[in-house]
Amino acid sequence: MQNQLSTDLSTLIVDNTASEPAAGALLRVAIDMPRHTLFDYLPPAGCQSLQVPIGARVRVPMGARDCIGVVVGYTDAPSVPLSALKPVHALIDPDGLLDAALLELLRWTAHYYHHPLGEVIAAALPKALREGAPATPRVELWRGTGAIPRLAGRAPQQRALLALLSSHPDGLPAAQIAAQLPSWRAAARALAARGYIERLEGQAREGHDATIASPAPGELDQAPTLTGAQSEAVARIDAAAGSFAAFVLQGATGSGKSEVYLQCAARTLERGRSALVLVPEIALTPQLVERFRRRLPYPMVVLHSALSDAERLTAWRDARSNRARIVLGTRSAVFAPLPQLGLIVVDEEHDSSYKQHESGCRYSARDLSVARAQQAQIPVVLGSATPAFETLHNLSCGRYQRLSLPRRADQPEAPRLVLVDVRAHAVSQGLSAPVLDAMRRHLAARGQVLVFINRRGYAPTLLCTACGWIAPCSQCDARLTVHRAAGELRCHHCGAVEPLPPRCLRCGFTVKPVGQGTERVEETLQQLFAQETLIRLDRDTASSPSALQALMSSVLSGEARILVGTQIVTKGHHFPGISLVVVLNADQGLFSTDFRAAERLAQTIVQVAGRAGREHSRGEVLIQTEYPEHPLLQSLLTGGYEGFASAALSERAAAQWPPFGRLALLRASALTAAAALEFLNAARALTPADSGVRVLGPVAAAMARRAGRYYAQLLLESRERGALHRLLDQWLPRVGALPQARRVRYALDVDPIDIQ
Repeated sequence: MQNQLSTDLSTLIVDNTASEPAAGALLRVAIDMPRHTLFDYLPPAGCQSLQVPIGARVRVPMGARDCIGVVVGYTDAPSVPLSALKPVHALIDPDGLLDAALLELLRWTAHYYHHPLGEVIAAALPKALREGAPATPRVELWRGTGAIPRLAGRAPQQRALLALLSSHPDGLPAAQIAAQLPSWRAAARALAARGYIERLEGQAREGHDATIASPAPGELDQAPTLTGAQSEAVARIDAAAGSFAAFVLQGATGSGKSEVYLQCAARTLERGRSALVLVPEIALTPQLVERFRRRLPYPMVVLHSALSDAERLTAWRDARSNRARIVLGTRSAVFAPLPQLGLIVVDEEHDSSYKQHESGCRYSARDLSVARAQQAQIPVVLGSATPAFETLHNLSCGRYQRLSLPRRADQPEAPRLVLVDVRAHAVSQGLSAPVLDAMRRHLAARGQVLVFINRRGYAPTLLCTACGWIAPCSQCDARLTVHRAAGELRCHHCGAVEPLPPRCLRCGFTVKPVGQGTERVEETLQQLFAQETLIRLDRDTASSPSALQALMSSVLSGEARILVGTQIVTKGHHFPGISLVVVLNADQGLFSTDFRAAERLAQTIVQVAGRAGREHSRGEVLIQTEYPEHPLLQSLLTGGYEGFASAALSERAAAQWPPFGRLALLRASALTAAAALEFLNAARALTPADSGVRVLGPVAAAMARRAGRYYAQLLLESRERGALHRLLDQWLPRVGALPQARRVRYALDVDPIDIQ
């Protein structure tokens, strides 16, 4: 999507109302169902259709049950006979729940990713709103009816409640009643049954349960003096206020990208507008939230998947009411209902976490941020030390503007990268002699050491030393990972857990773990450096925000001298004391079948290398490899990320792979491999030969069986985005009508991030 944003965005929007008269007598409703069609309904009793606002929720009949849908248009031309239409049962929102701008973005999303609009809208709403909760907070009120009560002498609770309500003729919230009369409910029911009091529902005072308030003005942190490059970046972004512009803020780790975000957000907020800041991981939100809170005197909310349903609803309400002026969140926050949006920031824009690829609409939050900024005519900032290839291509085409942040004057030189050939050195438990020597040297100099291995658990394989049996997952084409501390074998794909067997389950001989994971590296280093404090940072140890915060505090305080971690340590964390970074198992990304694997590996190496030597002295990065002569590693050493990206983009251009070509992947799963392939073969047979789209496959997925189901895929490839989407528009309805479609689960992934 990104490399066509210079076109008129309106030409890509699904216009479900383009052929409908403005004064249509019927309502067109999007419902959370896996169907691309919209549904027509009569307006509710006693109401004209135009009295039902676009974007409002309605309760409608669907077969034998009621559903909640969103009104997206009016029509005079129903899709079924007028006699078959049913009326809306209830109007939930007196005003539109979704404003015109957000509804336009959701329409665009549904069209570009070829996903049902009802499901896209539902995914953008908190669960409570999907179930009919009010858009504004409501409160339970009780008041007297004015009837003269006749109470028996033995009704002290009823008398007390009547006396309390008589002093509040406009009503009293239930919470306040309970504070004064803890056992009032039974009395209230009795009085209401006799008509002496009544229960009402009113709009609550806007609460601040989800809003993070900033300190008092005098307690705010002062903004540091900007470097020349930072000042220029802030000035150019600020000058674009009120118009669309896409900026790529590229700078080495620690060069000050976050400060540019803060100062641009401050200027946006001063103009009365709101700011949306996206981060790739929940783990990044606490430190960024605290930094924004300490600097900007405006209320803020966070939106991410770890929130409870109630917390998400409250945060959504705060954003919609404009009480929260800053929204900071992960992927789904791109749909936050900010009515006065003035700036969008996407931090670590290259991160694959911005792509939804597990279920539902397979959207890219980074790409949607650009689309939303263009629709709203506001600037968007994409920040990264290692921009995605799509972003670099848009820069070269002039669609985006580059803002470079060189290393600050107070920063040391960029860390020194060294390849360690493990074929030429002794290796113990995955750690080579040069690596251990370097660790001793840096620890003796009071530096901290980060050991990066992107594999959690103790070992990836449990092997029988006699018969060669390898512990398999019974539900996946995968090996079970050894988690020795928990005494378990776990599948990292389907979540299956089995006890760790003491002997081979096939021949009864001795078994041993093979390979290294974070847990095993931690064990080895604890033995070798028993005098040093060591912590492990992965999804097993940082299972909650509080656990993550405790681990981070240990590193930042200097108490932890050695940090062993997975990908989570590359996500923008600030570790000022780390002087040495060791990258283990770098070779796993060199020979992958995924065409993006080299790009991801280069980004990971550069990102993790950026944790070294950030404040005081030049850092050192050791990369263990069996292939030191590999072109990817050599280009990183000699030309940095820019040199590597330039060479890799030339290869992509020659092969017409993204960003120079467009891809869509039809994935299918079934209880048998034959059923999945039969469906995809039938789908392939429906593609016209003259569409300008190349169809490859179907083939089994790289992991054909997962969680008891068999997966296969069909790849569609085109040099032109328009040709691909024209085919998808015509093809997908026919695919859905295939008889084989009823026997599989299938999903379309436009712009897939992997094709394995």
